[in-house]
This record gives sequence, structure tokens and C-alpha cells, in this order.
Amino acid sequence: MKATEETILLYRSDTSSRLELPYADSGIRAGFPSPAQDYITETIDLNRDLIQHPVATFYGRVVGDSMIEEGIEEGDIIIIDRALEAANGDLAVCCLDGEFTLKRIHITGNGDIFLMPSNRSYDPIPVRDGNELIIWGIVTYTIKATRRRH
Repeated sequence: MKATEETILLYRSDTSSRLELPYADSGIRAGFPSPAQDYITETIDLNRDLIQHPVATFYGRVVGDSMIEEGIEEGDIIIIDRALEAANGDLAVCCLDGEFTLKRIHITGNGDIFLMPSNRSYDPIPVRDGNELIIWGIVTYTIKATRRRH
């Protein structure tokens, strides 16, 4: 396992205002092009549509590559809901012995807990007696960063 996997830069969500953005409700074709809509009348408010628990929701910017096989890459933004109860298989921001990491939670039949990366370069992280594990929040959405920051 690599010494440093990732860091998550956390930001509090602000849903106190609305931000309605133009929305192409008929879809954007990824195959053959179609005639463009003359005008767009629908809007989407990402605060309203992506955040279920505003007081308990945070944004995080992913730093690192331990989840790349799930398509989560450095620079992507994750939406983290701290009000949700963690379950086996959830993608979660975990605090293990005071260090944050983004992993899938895996609970075996005998109750052992592993934090699972999605990159073959990293080993699963067993949670052992004596470790302090806090499931800080559950990831509800990933927003892809198509432009990489330099």
C-alpha cells in the first residue's frame, strides 16, 4: 500500500439561496448529433436536486487516486451527507485514527470491517481492535471534473 492515499478537501454546503441553471430537459445526445433546441425553458437547482439534508451536507474535492477504478479521480467533487446511516457497500468518507480517506465500507459475515479502495495499487485497510473508525459521511453524488486543475 502506498504511504499517502488521498486527502479530501471539505467545504460546507450553502443552500440558503437558489441558483437555477438552464437545463436541457430533452437530453444531450452522446451518439449522433441532433438539432439543437431553439431555447431552453427548464431549469435545475443543484442545491434542491442533489442535497437532501442541507445542514448535514458537505462538498469535498478528491485528492489522490485510490478510487480511480470507480471513475472517481483527483479533482472530482463529492457530495457527502452526514445524516445518512452507513451500510455495507456504501462509499464513505471515513476517519481512521484521525486521518480522512474515501473508501467503500465492506463488512464481512463475521463482522470484520475493511475500507476498500478501487485501485489495484492499494490494499484493503482492515479496521482492527484499537483503531478508531468514524464514518464521517456517505457520498451521495460525484461531480466529475472534466477540466483538470494545474
